[in-house]
Amino acid sequence: MVISVRPASVFEDVRAVLGPKSPGANVCWCLSYRIPSKLNNELRGPARGAYVAGLCRGETPPGVLAHDGDEPVGWAAVAPRADTSYARSRTIPKVDDLPVWSLWCVRVRPGHRGRGISHALIAGAVEFARARGAPVIEAYPLDNGDAKVDLTMAYAGIRKNFERAGFVHAADTTSLLAGHPRILMRLDLR
Repeated sequence: MVISVRPASVFEDVRAVLGPKSPGANVCWCLSYRIPSKLNNELRGPARGAYVAGLCRGETPPGVLAHDGDEPVGWAAVAPRADTSYARSRTIPKVDDLPVWSLWCVRVRPGHRGRGISHALIAGAVEFARARGAPVIEAYPLDNGDAKVDLTMAYAGIRKNFERAGFVHAADTTSLLAGHPRILMRLDLR
């Protein structure tokens, strides 16, 4: 298995990882933290996928995809924090005034988990942000210790995976996800 991580500029590959089985379903498409909540609530069914297709065609793709050969097997959302709802969060603190990038979602398709793909996605997201001039990248993973995490809610990632990638604890948050506290972790790219 050779995993490659590339910018998410091919919508069909993004759809394979994030899209619903039923075209009319209202799934996240990893838009919840990317767009204002009013727009997020207004976009329904196929309109959500169409919005993501536009992001894929944009100057800066909406994240990175892991591929096993030609098959898309994982996704990581990464963007400047200023362009996300984290810029206005009441539960995730702002540590300083640097133009940091946020990494807020890591997803591996069923059937491909347990093979190190999430680690490749985190590394790929870091390189994606670094190549676009990010001085720092931050993430908001679960601080779950050894407790099991519901896979549906594990999209934020877990602390140990970010520590393994060199991220360090920068701040506590008041955010909880699936009953676990989230922490703010950062990696300096300068």
